[in-house]
Amino acid sequence: MATDTPPERAAMLRLTGIRKSYHAGTPVETEVLHGIDLSLRAGEFVALKGPSGSGKSTLLNIIGLLEPATAGTLEIGGHALQSLDDEVVTALRGSTIGFVFQFHHLLPGFTALENVLMPSIIAHGTSTAEAEAMGLDLLARVGLKGAEHKHPNEMSGGMQQRVAIARALSRKPRLILADEPTGNLDTVTAEEIFALLREFSHDHHSACLIVTHDPRLAASCDRVVELVDGRLSGG
Repeated sequence: MATDTPPERAAMLRLTGIRKSYHAGTPVETEVLHGIDLSLRAGEFVALKGPSGSGKSTLLNIIGLLEPATAGTLEIGGHALQSLDDEVVTALRGSTIGFVFQFHHLLPGFTALENVLMPSIIAHGTSTAEAEAMGLDLLARVGLKGAEHKHPNEMSGGMQQRVAIARALSRKPRLILADEPTGNLDTVTAEEIFALLREFSHDHHSACLIVTHDPRLAASCDRVVELVDGRLSGG
């Protein structure tokens, strides 16, 4: 008798034949992703490696619904993105995906806590007591207890990146995308942040795809996939 797939084993992300070209249809058309197949289960923690210029950031932008693929299919949480209108895709991105960029992109006029609460404010028009409590807890867990009311210009680059990581986790995303999230942090803090991402992924059954050049961090992931010249191995 067939049984349902346990939620922690269900596919959270599935890419099939993803291609990306720039200047499509022109003499200078350049294809940077050549038919990417990749699947991540809920709760799975996967490292994405590859040399500079191999297309890692482009792939994360496509998965994060920040730019479209030229061809192929993308499913997140069982939703085929090609069948959804722009409004639904925008809502899905806000509620399902937590994105940690290579650069923190904090809003300079807001405090650390307000930056962490911003996804909740955008979604609901205001923050909630529950969101604020979680924001304070996340800031403490990334080592910023006591810095909740500092503005970005009062924090180091590493501190700002930790705020960005707390912000990405604030709405308990089912899919976490991280582009070199520990690149601006010292070794000890990087390991602590990596451990936090792993713990969050495990506790909330969130799939996590993390770009890292650190072989020690990559080795501690469930799986490592490598992107070279627009082609993926290990997916």
